[in-house]
Amino acid sequence: MFVSPLSNSLAAADIASTLHPNTNARLHEKNGPVIIERGDGIRVWDTNGKDYIEGLAGLWSVAVGFSEKRLADVAYQQMLKLPYYHTFASKAHEPSIRLAEKLIEMTPAGLDRVFFTNSGSEANDTIVKLVWYYNNARGLPKKKKFLARNKGYHGITVASGSLTGLPVNHKDFDLPAIPVRHLTCPHHYRFGLPGESEAEFAARLVAEAEAVFLEEGPDTIAAFIGEPLMAAGGVMPPPEGYWQGIEALCRRYDILLVSDEVICGFGRLGTPFGCQKYGFKPDIMTVSKQIVSSYMPLAALLFSDEIYQVVADNTNKLNSFGHGFTASGHPVATAVALENLAIMEERDLMGNAARLEATFQSGLRRLGAHPLVGEARGAGLIGALELVADKATKRPFDPIGRVGAIATEEGHAAGLIFRAIGDQLALCPPLIVNEADIAEILARMETTLERTAARVAAEGIA
Repeated sequence: MFVSPLSNSLAAADIASTLHPNTNARLHEKNGPVIIERGDGIRVWDTNGKDYIEGLAGLWSVAVGFSEKRLADVAYQQMLKLPYYHTFASKAHEPSIRLAEKLIEMTPAGLDRVFFTNSGSEANDTIVKLVWYYNNARGLPKKKKFLARNKGYHGITVASGSLTGLPVNHKDFDLPAIPVRHLTCPHHYRFGLPGESEAEFAARLVAEAEAVFLEEGPDTIAAFIGEPLMAAGGVMPPPEGYWQGIEALCRRYDILLVSDEVICGFGRLGTPFGCQKYGFKPDIMTVSKQIVSSYMPLAALLFSDEIYQVVADNTNKLNSFGHGFTASGHPVATAVALENLAIMEERDLMGNAARLEATFQSGLRRLGAHPLVGEARGAGLIGALELVADKATKRPFDPIGRVGAIATEEGHAAGLIFRAIGDQLALCPPLIVNEADIAEILARMETTLERTAARVAAEGIA
């Protein structure tokens, strides 16, 4: 394939200048980047002219697809009118006010206040600080610990990275750095006991959570945080009854329940928010990504009026809420978010995810019959195929990740971008997909599996 001088020049400059997130830097120096030049709809093109279906919606986030002109126009007009202003010290502007109103209207009842950040990591970091502040104001200074789950993902700042339950985000970063306990990952395929039903598995995990509550002392535990469906850890839907059991424990022991909706929110699962899909009511919610289709950096946390009133009283006592970011509620980002949500409503993209769920999930299950695939799973328009060395015993490849890397290469060759999480191949296409798009995504994934299987056999990987 012809590689343009521009591409070579850019690749060399990138290798010489940039440390990439979630990347092996030495392999990057050897192989160089795939440089994406433009996007349209569900597709992106690299600098060599090759097109790909963006099967992960960027990073689980581009709901309305790439190159949506309405979002560019709104950003341009807001840039001309008010390109930046802060929200510190009682300052405000219309886009952030209107977006806060919209979020309160869209989210489940009881989430009555909004705080804006630039990323989900910052939002979850803010939740840690907000909850600590809240409990100090209540005269409960010992109530500081968080409960999260192994394989959960909540971000990469010091606090949110501590909540994350993935070893690669902890090793050599000296994390966790805050008081957090990680409970068993609620993934029946991998963590269910032999002969244990999903209902029995859910009951065991709820019992484990209660045992930890009592071991640590409810007076020391501030909050339980979880993604409704665990996404970046491998796309793992919870077993039925799990969230209802966790919510009941949190109510019993005065522990706040945090729903991290950074990926699940705004229709990804076929419901507006993941907590609605799985039937629980959070005290605090994190949103990002699809709120603005990642056209601008933006996130928010929503929380109850009960929490707000305690926090507001404390700001009066201390004369300030001593937390915030330069771009909290940025006027361009919030204006674009409002337009993005308007587009999603006009085109019924949340309904589209619900209507296409059966087509997408049944297609994944069909691919689950492939000899390389141990489990096909997902909900709404998010799913994953877990690759295994032995289908009958669920034995993973050794080392985990080698076959996932091969699959990524073969996916790129087939014109499909997905996320290899170890040997779990995750798909999360833009919410604008139609049935023909889903058929093409599944066909390219099938080609990827066939080519990956051939390489695994040829290289003797077991």
